[in-house]
Amino acid sequence: MSTNITPAHRDAFEALTSGDYDNLALFSCFVNGQPASAIVAITPDDDGNTLNIHPLFVSLTPDMVLTDHVGVAA
Repeated sequence: MSTNITPAHRDAFEALTSGDYDNLALFSCFVNGQPASAIVAITPDDDGNTLNIHPLFVSLTPDMVLTDHVGVAA
């Protein structure tokens, strides 16, 4: 069976479910101009004055259609 799940996706899922990280947040954002939310990791930059926001997963927006590998809608 083929999958769209990458090693980075697995790493993000493990980070979210392990409870080992305290730098995760729910972040209000926009996806292609539509309101959404994302689960993000927040890390300081090397200078210590800047925070980097790394999206791990993004919510579905009303125009997104989730399907399986043969096109069947979820």
